[in-house]
Amino acid sequence: MNEAPHECPEPPARDALSPATVAVLAGRPSRLPLAPVNPPVTLSSTYVATAGTARPDDVIYGRHGNETWSAFESALGALEGGDALLFSSGLATVAAVVALVPAGGTVVVPRHAYNGTHDLLREEAATGRIGVRVVDVTDTGAVVAALDGADLLWVETPTNPVLEIADLPVLCREARARGVLVAVDNTFPTPLGLRPLTLGADLSVHSVTKYLAGHSDVVLGAAVTASAELRDRLHAHRTLRGAIPGPFEAWLALRGLRTLHVRLDRATANAVELARRLSTHPAVRRVRHPSLPADPGHALAASYLDGPGAVVAIEVAGGAEAAERVASAVRLWVHATSLGGVESSLERRRRVAAEPATVPADLIRLSVGIEDVEDLWQDLDTALRSSTGTGMPTGGTERGVAG
Repeated sequence: MNEAPHECPEPPARDALSPATVAVLAGRPSRLPLAPVNPPVTLSSTYVATAGTARPDDVIYGRHGNETWSAFESALGALEGGDALLFSSGLATVAAVVALVPAGGTVVVPRHAYNGTHDLLREEAATGRIGVRVVDVTDTGAVVAALDGADLLWVETPTNPVLEIADLPVLCREARARGVLVAVDNTFPTPLGLRPLTLGADLSVHSVTKYLAGHSDVVLGAAVTASAELRDRLHAHRTLRGAIPGPFEAWLALRGLRTLHVRLDRATANAVELARRLSTHPAVRRVRHPSLPADPGHALAASYLDGPGAVVAIEVAGGAEAAERVASAVRLWVHATSLGGVESSLERRRRVAAEPATVPADLIRLSVGIEDVEDLWQDLDTALRSSTGTGMPTGGTERGVAG
């Protein structure tokens, strides 16, 4: 005899839960008896019409919306404390945000940032549509001065790839006082390390390809807005310009988001340990990571970031050629241009023609993954020593560490 259907208790309010729990909980279907716990992949270009005139929020065609996109957007919005929109790529998201700037307007951008952002801004400036002011984001006074008459402040903290730390609370306050929109590229910290909207930013931007999806198998981007008006403008841009994600990619990204906390915890712990060891390595001229007390951004990062992140930058003794040899000599680390996956990867960033000349030629960006830290160290230590002539490991208490 079948039992009578029972009522499923509703989960706790999200504002009472930690971000790690929200990443697991948000964006799921209602808890109805016998219902699936995961949202389905909705593969449809066409939707049945409603009677009468379509309303603005009606999904009447696959370019306007998709249930699988909405599930991811609900989860990311809950993590960031705003309204999220998923895009076909991180750069498509950047383009949508830059499109908010009126013709003849001005964007303030750090001199060190994702080179796709710089390329897009240079192209927009070359057409005369916008003006661009490039600043050293660590010079807070200079950034604030550049805000006068500007329309958008773009911030990365830490910056890509040199890991500079901006005084984000001050910059948000000063930008708001001048009526300047603030967009923060939150790809490196993720919502578990930083929630820019809570500090006064208007938009938080992600390359979902990186940590949020986390498995190097999708290309997606997202923006989270503090206001419904900004969300509506970005949605109109996405719809009219077709910068829409695929449903299956959105589903993969949502699945990846569920494990963000454990992946980021492990990767960050690995990064902190590797940065500590690299700081005394004879083949390394400089280590950049906010966890190091000697790092220029250490105190500021600790004041508002919930963790130093899993990207480390090193400058290799012997210059650019030695750095290239290191990148070619590793066997466990992947020599690749992306970051944020479960696998550890590295790249000499100046091998990319668009990278600013102020990025040291011998700088290698390390995207630290979730492998065993001793295996990562042994591979990297061996590559550094063999590529720079500083000798091979001689043993020690740590596997692969010279005595």
